[in-house]
Amino acid sequence: LPGQAEAAKYGGFGAGSPEVVDPKDAIVDEEILKSDAVQNALSGVRGFKTAAVDMKATLASDSQADIGPTIRSALDFSKVRTDLNAINAALDEDTQRGTDRIVRAILQDITELEVTQKQKPGVARSETRLGNVNKKLDKLEKSF
Repeated sequence: LPGQAEAAKYGGFGAGSPEVVDPKDAIVDEEILKSDAVQNALSGVRGFKTAAVDMKATLASDSQADIGPTIRSALDFSKVRTDLNAINAALDEDTQRGTDRIVRAILQDITELEVTQKQKPGVARSETRLGNVNKKLDKLEKSF
């Protein structure tokens, strides 16, 4: 009988993302960072984080709450993309390659959250589904 298979180890190969720059190595254009557009975008991102926390609180008090309308209004896809791209403009090109990937992941998480939270009429949200929704909200809270 064959033994247990183990994956080959190639040092750091395949570890982490080759496109994401360590935040301490990022080059930030301070002038662009101080601009009204970027400051407004930063404020917007703080609002997105607050919205994720608020939705978790709503679900904690009522596990059957419909948070779909809140997702669509507080985490409006185009507003999130616009704000994250505005912040991205203050970063150098090498950093932007990695943060672009992160922006796409955040947008995907919002889409998955909306799908995960949906309930059929008259069917209660199960503990498993509630856990999945909370995991998505936790992930978004950390992302923002």
